[in-house]
Amino acid sequence: MAHIHLEDGSFTLFWVIIWWVVALAVIGAALVVLRTRKPDPRRITVAAFCTAAAFALFQVDIPIAGGVHISLTPLVGILTGPVIGSLIVLITNILAAAIGHGGWGVIGANVLVNFSEVVVAYGTYRGLRNLVPDLFSRAGIATFTGLLCGNLAMIAIVLVSGIQGVNQDPEQVLAGLTLIAAINMVVAIIEALMTGLVVSSIGKMRPDLLESERK
Repeated sequence: MAHIHLEDGSFTLFWVIIWWVVALAVIGAALVVLRTRKPDPRRITVAAFCTAAAFALFQVDIPIAGGVHISLTPLVGILTGPVIGSLIVLITNILAAAIGHGGWGVIGANVLVNFSEVVVAYGTYRGLRNLVPDLFSRAGIATFTGLLCGNLAMIAIVLVSGIQGVNQDPEQVLAGLTLIAAINMVVAIIEALMTGLVVSSIGKMRPDLLESERK
């Protein structure tokens, strides 16, 4: 997954506030939608399981290039949609910061990064419904696409914000971020396969949980 693993103080206060404000605007909009359109109770149950699973896997490092991890954000998008998904990524990032996995100041930025993964995966999965009817393939494509967009969002946010105390020019920072994103995308292949298997299994056992398949 894409995640900004920077400690507090890495971003200036200005950019910390900017990303928090944008993230809170997204969360606020999600809460308004939930208040006006009551979600299916089954969706809430699925959301609870997704939150627990996402946080648990978030803490498991894969020993590649110093440690990367799987996020499940695309699966969150596919199963819960972007509205509930935005709340899940907020909770996951707050819990992660609470145990020292990234600073509190970058939670806003990370919520936006992960939210982009949720939205793109959800949109891709639904958009390919008629073109790619096979659940495994469609979920895999949606996952890889969502994670790619998340990595691009991560690079953009860090470049725009700048990193305090780093004596590198923007080109050097971009080169380092590109390398991180490339490693993340290798792991994204693994996550795409995992998500494809999970979604295809759900499609066989509980197709009612796949909202796009019921419409």
